[in-house]
Amino acid sequence: MYVADSRAARAGSAERAAGPGTAPARRRVAVAPTVLALGTVSLITDVSSEMVTAVLPLYLVAGLGLSPLGFGLLDGVYNGFSALVRLVGGHFADRGGGRHKPVAIIGYGLSALCKPLLLIAHTLTPIGLVLAADRTGKGLRTAPRDALISLSSPPEARGRAFGVHRAMDTAGALLGPLAAFLILRATVDGYDAVFTVSFCVAVVGVLVLVLFVPGGAAARRTDQAAQRPRSTLRAALALLRQPGIRRICICALLLGLATVSDSFVYLLLQRRLGVPDRWFALLPIGTAAAFLLLALPLGRLADRVGPWRVFLAGHGALLGAYGLLLSSWHGTALPYVVLVLHGSFYAATDGILMAAASESVPEELRSSGLALVQTGQAVARFVCSLAFGAAWTAWGDRTALLAAAVALALCAVFSFRLGPTTKVSV
Repeated sequence: MYVADSRAARAGSAERAAGPGTAPARRRVAVAPTVLALGTVSLITDVSSEMVTAVLPLYLVAGLGLSPLGFGLLDGVYNGFSALVRLVGGHFADRGGGRHKPVAIIGYGLSALCKPLLLIAHTLTPIGLVLAADRTGKGLRTAPRDALISLSSPPEARGRAFGVHRAMDTAGALLGPLAAFLILRATVDGYDAVFTVSFCVAVVGVLVLVLFVPGGAAARRTDQAAQRPRSTLRAALALLRQPGIRRICICALLLGLATVSDSFVYLLLQRRLGVPDRWFALLPIGTAAAFLLLALPLGRLADRVGPWRVFLAGHGALLGAYGLLLSSWHGTALPYVVLVLHGSFYAATDGILMAAASESVPEELRSSGLALVQTGQAVARFVCSLAFGAAWTAWGDRTALLAAAVALALCAVFSFRLGPTTKVSV
């Protein structure tokens, strides 16, 4: 399906040799080996992290007896704490012409080290600290990783490149809950076994990153490094003065404020259908399967029609999932449809947002610029987890979800009017 970078380079040289007046022949653009290597790292790492994510809601609520508000706090920490370090990680990754790989290694390594600490954390405070450290690792690694994908891919193929990476990443998300389910059924101390195996798998992912991922895309242009502006936090924040990146940041933040976390969606689905505890870990597999199947096709679609349109359509799928959870329908197909819509949301938004943002961010600040967008989204989802947990505790799950659905619809309409709805020429 994919061709090597060397073929892409020869094809590019041939097009340049033909002259500016010659129309290049249409061809399939390469997906760089860097993308495939990073996809492998993400696949392995997601097996590890999703093993924990799949059992964490049940472990905290049923096992440790946390209230929905307490779980909302921890879930907000788990999904939003990385916002505090993403800009820092992006800044250090951009310095010195590009240190994307070393910063990514630190991030992946820190998350791996947190897995065995869950074995000794049994109350709210230590669990919160462990989850905060784990998300710090994720915050450090995400922007450098996405910058490597963006910098190693031509503009006309970024949607496909992010689609390939997210598909591989989601293959791990598909295998992780399945592994957790099998471990819980086969062992006596199921949760401890899940956390131990998760740590071992995470270490393998770090080793693959160290051994097989190239050092950094920016190193390919060392002859131009002296002409680049210096990467600073001030320069990164100054990107918000550009209309394109500012609009994307605002829209990502607003939509994040109405995005109920995965864990709450699965808990709502379990309550709605009365899913037994032993089957709960399988619910994320439905989301992951839809994400896996749709990530690459929607990435290609984004390259053709523009990433922003696909991004907004993904939130429409999420709104559909909310509507089904609020409806009176109790058919046997309900969980499958909800999980497919949930997976479609991620396939149309996760990597697609980074592809859209890459069009407005210069190469020397690519990691910092993508971190800006990710930070706004992560902060918003942190606030949403806290607010949704509080609303569930005070008013019940149905009223809380109805409020989230109304907010998502309003934010989607606003983002459609504000955001870049047309494809940027490349």
